Amino acid sequence: MAQERDAKQVDTFHVQPLIPELKQKLLRNIDVIANIQSSLRNEFTDGEYTRGRFIMNQFRLEIKGKIHDKVYFRFRDRYTRQTTPQSEDNMSSSTDLAYIQVQATDRLNFSIGKLCADWGGIEFDLNPIDIYQYSDIIDNSDNFLLGMGVGYQASENHSFSFQALNSRTRTFQEIYGTVPGITESRFPLAGVANWRGKMFDGKWQTIWSYSIFKEARSTYMHYIALGNQLDLKRFQLAYDFKYSVEDLDRKSVVTGFIPVVGGVRMAAKDVHYLSHWLKLDYRVIPNLNLSIVGMVDYAQWRGNPDPNKTNKLRTAWGFIPVVEYFPFKDLNLKFFAHYVGRVYNYTQYAKDVLGQKNFNTGVVSIGVISPLHVL
Repeated sequence: MAQERDAKQVDTFHVQPLIPELKQKLLRNIDVIANIQSSLRNEFTDGEYTRGRFIMNQFRLEIKGKIHDKVYFRFRDRYTRQTTPQSEDNMSSSTDLAYIQVQATDRLNFSIGKLCADWGGIEFDLNPIDIYQYSDIIDNSDNFLLGMGVGYQASENHSFSFQALNSRTRTFQEIYGTVPGITESRFPLAGVANWRGKMFDGKWQTIWSYSIFKEARSTYMHYIALGNQLDLKRFQLAYDFKYSVEDLDRKSVVTGFIPVVGGVRMAAKDVHYLSHWLKLDYRVIPNLNLSIVGMVDYAQWRGNPDPNKTNKLRTAWGFIPVVEYFPFKDLNLKFFAHYVGRVYNYTQYAKDVLGQKNFNTGVVSIGVISPLHVL
């Protein structure tokens, strides 16, 4: 009798699995990815060694998949950022993406939730874990925003998208404070239009976009990004042109140059940012890649009320030589060693009137990068 009872228990265990069969089918369409970039980092300022540490540069857990023939979802959260809910959209600042997408037709789809603003540029389109240092415009942008989007696959090689988003995650007061002559908008809305193209059998790829952000009443930010990539298999060359015209300084770089008066630093008006970004990759052998990134960023303050002003305030140079080694053929994991050099040069006006001074920074790192597919 005891043996018979034990046999029944074993059969019951196999008949009723921990994950029901229906759930198993759902899991086949779901991916869980741990995006990591971790390194031993050594930092320098003006040639002097300042700090060394082991650091988790990026850890973004991503869950995405299909829950219906026409319905998809995507969620990604950063464990390297604070989880504070933002005052404007009530979403945690650590959450990059949280949206669903409905495939209306073979060519048309709709998305709603927290989206990544579909800005152009090859740099911005790369997985963040593959970036060792962003250019100034991207590094100081708020690009994960709540809203809606529509995408249209016009042909095999060309697609278009349009998004309507909140223009920010925090309130006007939190970002800018009180600005004389500026009235907060009741609905701070942003529009982003994007074109992705492939020409010459995919050898030339484009990611171009235009964005307009309403920061306050009659106060806007206009942003153009033109990304181009030449793909010749073992050799790839990418170039981005980025230009941001801001009635109020959304990036806050120029605002940071302005001296504090009475404990208050006023947001700069009529600020322009211009960026050139270049990346060259050469796959020497299948498991060894050599890469170098060069960039230059310009910051201008055209709305400076000083009659003796000069528009240009700062030029920031960047260069990043990298060696990447892929030890496994069947796993997207790489070890890297790189140097990130940044040189900041200020105009004489910025030095004499705004109290700025030239400086440079350097980072030497060795580490590992992988989008670990855990499910």
